[in-house]
Amino acid sequence: MKQVEIAPAQRLDCIKEYYFSKKNREIAQLREAGRDIVALGIGSPDLPPHISVIERLCKEAHRPDVHVYQPYNGTLILRKAYADWYAKYYDVTLDPNSEVLPLIGSKEGIMHICMTYLNPGDKALIPNPGYPTYRSAVTLSGGVCQEYKLTAKNGYYPDFEQMEADGLEGVKLMLVNYPNMPTGTRPTVELFEKLVAFAAKHNILLVHDNPYSFVRNDLRLSILSIPGAKDVALEMNSLSKGHSMAGWRVGAVMGKKEWISDILRFKSNMDSGMFYPIQAAAVEALSLGEEWFSELNKTYYSREAKGYELLDALGCTYRKNQSGLFIWAEMPKDYPGDCFAFSDEVLAECDVFVTPGGIFGSEGTRCIRISLCVTAELLQKAIDKIKARFGK
Repeated sequence: MKQVEIAPAQRLDCIKEYYFSKKNREIAQLREAGRDIVALGIGSPDLPPHISVIERLCKEAHRPDVHVYQPYNGTLILRKAYADWYAKYYDVTLDPNSEVLPLIGSKEGIMHICMTYLNPGDKALIPNPGYPTYRSAVTLSGGVCQEYKLTAKNGYYPDFEQMEADGLEGVKLMLVNYPNMPTGTRPTVELFEKLVAFAAKHNILLVHDNPYSFVRNDLRLSILSIPGAKDVALEMNSLSKGHSMAGWRVGAVMGKKEWISDILRFKSNMDSGMFYPIQAAAVEALSLGEEWFSELNKTYYSREAKGYELLDALGCTYRKNQSGLFIWAEMPKDYPGDCFAFSDEVLAECDVFVTPGGIFGSEGTRCIRISLCVTAELLQKAIDKIKARFGK
């Protein structure tokens, strides 16, 4: 029988397989070959959710009436829980009936928003360095990426004058993310005020991705708390990081009624809702108080200290007071190669994987990132491996 020959759609020509998808396969092969690899790459929390969240999931899953399709816009209990959470922690008032849309993880929300608003040829401002999914989502939707650089010189904040000098004709959307990934830079009220004013001035839809505000971060901010923000901005949030629920795939996008309705038009054609027990468990997670976040961050701060020791052993430099699940660092100034060569060398010589900053954009080619989503014991093992090789 003749074999069918079919080529992938041209839209895939401009994107590659996600870096960690390939790298994880390589690490798995090394482990199968007997190598004891300590992987400090992806930010997948190793800590479990609160026990009450798991118990709520189990309890609801035993009900005979919850195994049916759920509302495309999520259950009212989850939308209300998000609205209450925003009021409590961000001092933002949201209408749960029209200004909150649950997502199957905020990563899908990035794609939904791009597909909803970008026509072929429309431009979107994306950060360099920045989350690779921003570029992929814009490209797959037919949009054109226009980078804005985040540099150490500028405190890893956008240079608004430079963006205007580069030209904003055809720019319809701007993706922004504070606390920032990968640089760990924290937000400020002043930054958010500037972003809102910039978007209003240039008629740009601002899309703020905000999954890290409860991890190693003292100033919890939503861009929607800024006066006038609802007229220019959408915000995505997630339970993946601050509630240790990455595999559960629960997030939400918040914003004014008209934009939420637009996104729902697209989303409702992509999925058939989220399993009700997961939504109910997410409500439980959103009800957790300060004790949960305090204990979570106590663990991450203890790991942070180990992360600094590891980076010192590698001869890297870094800023303290970063937020999120990672530490962003600059490679040794005298290292002759780029971040990819450095990462490969550390893996080959020490059996430790550190993420090359170049996967986040050209501004990261002299940087690396390490994840704090491993135990202090594993971090110590990585430190010992590095010191045994480099003697620092």
